Amino acid sequence: MSDAFRLTTDTRRAEAAPREPAFYRDPYAFYDAVHAASPTFFWDNYGHWCFTGFKDVNALLRDKRFGRQILHLMSREQLGMPPPKAHTAAFDQTEKYSLLTLEPPSHTRLRSLVNRAFVSRNVEQLRPRIERLANELVDGFEADGRVELLRSYAVPIPAIVIAEMIGMPSDMAMQLVDWSNRMVAMYMHGVTHETEFDANQASIEFMDYVRTLIDERRRAPREDLLTHMLTSEVDGEKLTEDEVISTTILLLNAGHEATVHTTGNAVKSILESGLDPQALFADDKQTEATVEECLRFDAPLHMFTRYALQDVTLENGLSFKQGETIGLMLGAANRDPSRFAHANRFDPFRNDGQNVSFGAGIHFCIGAPLARIELQVSLKTLFTRLPGLKLAQPPEYKNIYHFHGLERLELAW
Repeated sequence: MSDAFRLTTDTRRAEAAPREPAFYRDPYAFYDAVHAASPTFFWDNYGHWCFTGFKDVNALLRDKRFGRQILHLMSREQLGMPPPKAHTAAFDQTEKYSLLTLEPPSHTRLRSLVNRAFVSRNVEQLRPRIERLANELVDGFEADGRVELLRSYAVPIPAIVIAEMIGMPSDMAMQLVDWSNRMVAMYMHGVTHETEFDANQASIEFMDYVRTLIDERRRAPREDLLTHMLTSEVDGEKLTEDEVISTTILLLNAGHEATVHTTGNAVKSILESGLDPQALFADDKQTEATVEECLRFDAPLHMFTRYALQDVTLENGLSFKQGETIGLMLGAANRDPSRFAHANRFDPFRNDGQNVSFGAGIHFCIGAPLARIELQVSLKTLFTRLPGLKLAQPPEYKNIYHFHGLERLELAW
């Protein structure tokens, strides 16, 4: 058994410390072991059951007996949860009306008011803007012969696109990224008091900025998503200001974080594969297939949790009491050898390339159509403009297990 984890087959229990470099740099060795021994296991470090099989994860993401929220059904006392922390009150406020955590009917109402902006036919109109932005960024570093790709390319594209879409100036994009990075640090395993305090301060600053924009839009509406959220109605109901703030922050955070990680992971996968990038982006259909394989092979998000909304007994005999947590391991499901031929091989020409990287069911990523276009455009542009691209030094992953992405990506040509 690896030094990074321990798996006890007879009890279906595992130990794997999410903050250990040997683990977060290569969680796939752990996934291989659990797929071979017990695809459903109890992860001692998290204290809940986890599912790694593609079929199970895909089904449980859609299973309405499990949800992202539980406090609408049970009290903190019943769940054994500690009381809210005073020093994370602002961060908690940003989460209160988040599409990621709400359940129907609140989720249905909120998503229906936002969804129209993100359907495929609408975001497809952004493709020329994304192509222009990608080329402008390459223009800025092409003559240098080397670049740290995340900061110079992977981060600006989705950050600027989602900022402009919402109605924020593009020159605010990097400030938005800073707030976002400080906030998503809260999802790490074993968060420190300092991280909580910093995330809360970022939340205060972010909310204050969005409130300023809301005041401006009320005085002078525009053709942007923020104005849309403030003025749209469903069955005579509008979003409250708190709902608009939460949704804006979620769209900005989710609208760049996963795409940045996928871009870095994808470039690493392509360059390490030895495959010819020209073949991977030969036409639109192959470009789409390459992006889907990048999403499958090295997913940006590795675990989503769900609460049992009622007492549940699954087909495999496992039972959960209302309020219990389960872990749905997206990154492991995407490497399930019972679902994918040669699951650990990066193969953009495969015909079994479905993935669960964007989730499934009612919480399927609302920004998936936009993210796919950004990835198709940015990856094809990068490898077309810089045909001699190579790794300048070995890339290393960030110490954030849930959000699986690189710390830096140094490239040369």
